[in-house]
Amino acid sequence: PQYKEYAEIIRGSGKKLLRLINQVLEIGRLEGLRMDVRPEPLEPAIEDTVAGLREDFAARDVRVVVVGPSPLPMVAADPWGLRTVLAHLVRNAVMFSPDNGEVRLRVETQGRHVRISVEDDGPGVEPADLPRLMLPFEQGESALVRRGGGAGLGLTICELTCQAMGGRLQLTSKPGKGTVARVRLRLADPPVAEPAPTA
Repeated sequence: PQYKEYAEIIRGSGKKLLRLINQVLEIGRLEGLRMDVRPEPLEPAIEDTVAGLREDFAARDVRVVVVGPSPLPMVAADPWGLRTVLAHLVRNAVMFSPDNGEVRLRVETQGRHVRISVEDDGPGVEPADLPRLMLPFEQGESALVRRGGGAGLGLTICELTCQAMGGRLQLTSKPGKGTVARVRLRLADPPVAEPAPTA
């Protein structure tokens, strides 16, 4: 049993190291990258994100609420990039939400853009600290009370991915008021109607 415990510790440490290496490589790949975006429906992207994080929600008894028009709009995005950003931001929101809390995904259309907000009711941070949190290896809580086991690269990956898709990421927060991560992407262009066949 003791050797099994040691093996589990080594395995867990190895997985964390592999995840860190993959994130560092991902940052290197994303810097200066421009993705080929295409019309991407938001609804299945959000459904995939929520389904992939179902265990995280259940462990904290946190519920997710999607607020927006029906049907949700199409955005100009890379399918992988969109899901990566949503997964990082929703996982962060769950991590810092109180038990039995709520995470809200709010979708709004603003002219030719779509804003996706991920809102939590967690402890929040000082507004002056927000620029620092976007830097690699920075985290919001002190090491003594930090809930997550990440390396502080998730927000950097989100920001670079948004930029690669022609969008942007913005954080707003206040102590005791939770945090809101806003992703701004371009609204997908309407499909071009094919000309009617001529006789």
